[in-house]
Amino acid sequence: MDNTPKPYMNAYLAGFLLGMVLLASFFITGRGLGASGAAKSVVIETVGHVAPEYAKEHPFYAAFFANGDGRPMKNWLVYLVAGLLGGAFFSGFVSGRAGFAIDKGPRVSSAGRLIFATLGGILFGIGSQFGRGCTSGAALSGMAVLSTAGFLTMIFIFGTGYVIAYFFRKLWIH
Repeated sequence: MDNTPKPYMNAYLAGFLLGMVLLASFFITGRGLGASGAAKSVVIETVGHVAPEYAKEHPFYAAFFANGDGRPMKNWLVYLVAGLLGGAFFSGFVSGRAGFAIDKGPRVSSAGRLIFATLGGILFGIGSQFGRGCTSGAALSGMAVLSTAGFLTMIFIFGTGYVIAYFFRKLWIH
């Protein structure tokens, strides 16, 4: 079996396909895409199992269990993210890119890279809750319906990324 990595998909084709998935999402569900809602469902389900009395009494959690079925994991976004992760692993295996590797620059250790990645993920997760959605939900779906907030979200996500990257670029440059 040939383990040579295959070339990536054409970026324009990938963008077009993402747009078609977003269009299908609006057509089928009446809503756009978004992964932070799935993470929220996982947290709510976990709190409901670990501390059921707290979940029933706390106004935020109680609203999710009030309908009687008590199953936040039935949210379609959970299945969307499960499919996304499954598809990513499938794509990685098919293209010969599956494996564990820590991509890093010459001036950062593997542990440092993992710490930066974890902190970045935590900050992005907190920001997605303050912004009422992740890049998929707030920016892509917002822009698809010509929402000013969607365009502003995308501008600030990428703008902040460019500013932060300026300060950390020496970790990646040879």
